[in-house]
Amino acid sequence: MKIPFLDLRAAYQELKADIDAAIQRVLDSGWYILGSEVDAFESEYAIYCEAKYAIGVANGLDALHLALLAMGVGPGDEVIVPSNTYIATWLAVSHCGAIPIPVEPDERTYNIDPLRIEAAITARTKVILPVHLYGQPADLDPIISLAHRYDLRVLEDGAQAHGALYKGKRIGAHGDAVAWSFYPGKNLGALGDGGAVTTNNPEIADRIRILRNYGSRVKYVNEARGFNSRLDPVQAAVLRVKLEHLDDWNGRRQTIAQQYLNMLSGSELTLPYVPEWAKPAWHLFVVRQSRRDELMKLLSDANIGALIHYPIPPHRQDIYAMDFQFNEFSLAEKMAKQVLSLPIGPHMTSEFVDTVCDILCRKKSN
Repeated sequence: MKIPFLDLRAAYQELKADIDAAIQRVLDSGWYILGSEVDAFESEYAIYCEAKYAIGVANGLDALHLALLAMGVGPGDEVIVPSNTYIATWLAVSHCGAIPIPVEPDERTYNIDPLRIEAAITARTKVILPVHLYGQPADLDPIISLAHRYDLRVLEDGAQAHGALYKGKRIGAHGDAVAWSFYPGKNLGALGDGGAVTTNNPEIADRIRILRNYGSRVKYVNEARGFNSRLDPVQAAVLRVKLEHLDDWNGRRQTIAQQYLNMLSGSELTLPYVPEWAKPAWHLFVVRQSRRDELMKLLSDANIGALIHYPIPPHRQDIYAMDFQFNEFSLAEKMAKQVLSLPIGPHMTSEFVDTVCDILCRKKSN
């Protein structure tokens, strides 16, 4: 028996008739750039995220990059980022010519520690960029309060948090804007790349709409040095279908996560910690173990698709390593050596979870 980390084929098969019909609708329309399908998804996704505006772009990295540009971030500015995140968060800052300023995480939640942020703020700081890592909401209230005190913007990286709730409200417009990825493996995933920004700020929304389309709102009239970063209408049509099932599929993830928590309680693993104010999207189920590589091999030998998110922290990557001292961010490095993502997804069966837990618990008894 092989247990995949995430079964994308099953996700398509469940919705095959509706997805195929949505794609055919776009093909029949004769309109293949932006248009009514993208407009409809933007409207529906904004409503879902409890935001006033959603702007579809080509991918999650562009969503971060264009949102930062819309907030006025440029060369020499500083943006506070988590030390523990996927490198796209940092790259978006660098693409603006700005400087990522890492802040260590809360070791319980893996998200940026609000208590460490103020010490990183300087006269050049423009934006605080928390990440809702693994689908777990970052603690936004103290971050937003700090931003208001220092007249800073807050851009949330929601790439893994579709449908997550912070204090009863969906992630989507707590800060100034939220950047989203619709990479196929996300909770709300397209059949290719895609992204979006949600916001309640009309100026930010308008600026992103201009920047994504060559800097133009009227054809052949260019008012900014823009980009070609538009959500494809085929992907928008697919996302419209999947959006209708997102809460149900997140509920299935919640059931799997709870089964893991119950069955692995008392094991040698450090299990996910969920604050009482958070309802995660459970994009990933991440455990920690000092002998992580042994566990990874054990699961691999049993044909179980575990993964590591992420094996190398951004400050140790070649493009950033020269800017930081060795072991300068010890918590991020510790997590990179210990984290292990167990299989989870809306099409994983309870029997598969039993098998994964049986192998992990058998390791303890041995």
